[in-house]
Amino acid sequence: MKAVKLYEPGNLQVEEIPVPAIRADEVLVEVKAVGVCGSDIPRALYKGAYYKGLTLGHEFSGEIVECGANVQNWKKGDRVTVAPLVPCNQCEYCLSGDYSLCEKYNYYGSRTDGAMADFIKVSPDNLLRLPDNVSYEAGAMIDPAANAIHGLWRGGCKEGDVVAVFGLGAIGLFAIQFAKVLGAKQVIAVDIHQEKLDLAKQLGADVTVNSMQVDPVKEVLARVGGVDFIIDTSGSPIAQNQAVSVAGKRGRVVFLGISNNELTLSKEAVNNLLRYELSLLGSWNSFSKPFPGREWTFTAEMMEAGKVVAEPIISHRYGLDQAPEVFEKIKNRELVFNKIMFLPN
Repeated sequence: MKAVKLYEPGNLQVEEIPVPAIRADEVLVEVKAVGVCGSDIPRALYKGAYYKGLTLGHEFSGEIVECGANVQNWKKGDRVTVAPLVPCNQCEYCLSGDYSLCEKYNYYGSRTDGAMADFIKVSPDNLLRLPDNVSYEAGAMIDPAANAIHGLWRGGCKEGDVVAVFGLGAIGLFAIQFAKVLGAKQVIAVDIHQEKLDLAKQLGADVTVNSMQVDPVKEVLARVGGVDFIIDTSGSPIAQNQAVSVAGKRGRVVFLGISNNELTLSKEAVNNLLRYELSLLGSWNSFSKPFPGREWTFTAEMMEAGKVVAEPIISHRYGLDQAPEVFEKIKNRELVFNKIMFLPN
């Protein structure tokens, strides 16, 4: 089979390797769609992997083609998406059902071989059945969508809230849709790319703000006043400061986007934080009990009902052979993209 292997930052190779042999307690999945996560980009281009020759890819779906002898409740031909976290099931956080905080986890596409390949072997505990009317491409996006609803629930997004979403990658675009599902009165989308703002409008945003053209803090406050709930999915320190700055009294601000940078809040943002008694929360991943969690099952239900859509967020589709070229284009800023999807089979 083909697999996309990472040897060191910037060195991706598409190789022919044996199809994985499964144990009695594993299943073999033929990968139908695998997305590029924002975390895949620094891993592939700058930081590297946990070991040389890792197969990338953790947002994926496919069809079961083989079940181990001890596997129950699953069969060949089942359509599935796969949760990438493999929890230890022993630490205090796993025992309380807070799997996102597991202290000794494994992870497909990060710490063990992932799904940028024709086939992958996985634990049946990580499988979630795809509804018949949910495509494989949408199934591969249940992971980022589940991250979005985890962040909204983490901050207590509720009916009647005015919501602002900073950063319109896939998670941000799902956050807009979920905010509407949860009953948000108004949703404001903020980004630097007009094409992403246009898509946000299609997916339910009531107000869009191009922060390359206007000061988003002044624009948002002028339009709606203080915002009840803000989620930053960009990880940009500039956007994080802006997110705190637009919050109204007792507002909730959730930081979801991975930054890897220091954050200095402006004096106006700090004043907001104190005087308005803001809640500032972090959000990490998407897993709860029963594993993989209500975030995953709720997302699948909303996709099945047509209340959350995924396909419009996909901006590029490629075969596995194109992976090295695609990541090189990302490095050189030659692509403006939302979700890049590889279609192995």
